[in-house]
Amino acid sequence: MKFFVDNNLPPSLARALNELCSAEAHSVTHLRDKFDENAIDADWIAALANEAGWVVITRDKLSKGIEREALRRAGLVAFMLDKTWTKQPFWDIAHQLVRWWPRIMEQARGIQGGAAFKVPWTMRGKGRFEQVVL
Repeated sequence: MKFFVDNNLPPSLARALNELCSAEAHSVTHLRDKFDENAIDADWIAALANEAGWVVITRDKLSKGIEREALRRAGLVAFMLDKTWTKQPFWDIAHQLVRWWPRIMEQARGIQGGAAFKVPWTMRGKGRFEQVVL
């Protein structure tokens, strides 16, 4: 699988996840490693859709109509970190995202076509996602 980390998470975190995933032949790419730093969401979403196979990780709500519509049309799988993630320090985010990562990979592996999920800050039990309607 190919994971794409949006600009609202640090490139260093994407690179660390890439190293951790390399043993399973997955890759993690940060937006700045593939597109201009100021790339518009709808543009990079459309570009990823043309390549197929991408799973998006973002802290954006993508609540604006144009971004949600672009994501819906793109048929990508997206994981949106809920608003609690924005209030956390870097090391806590890194720890929690690594903790969630096996569940994110498992969920992404089981999805055909596009879908979006909210990732809560707190993981209880095996970890459950809330599906987001696009």
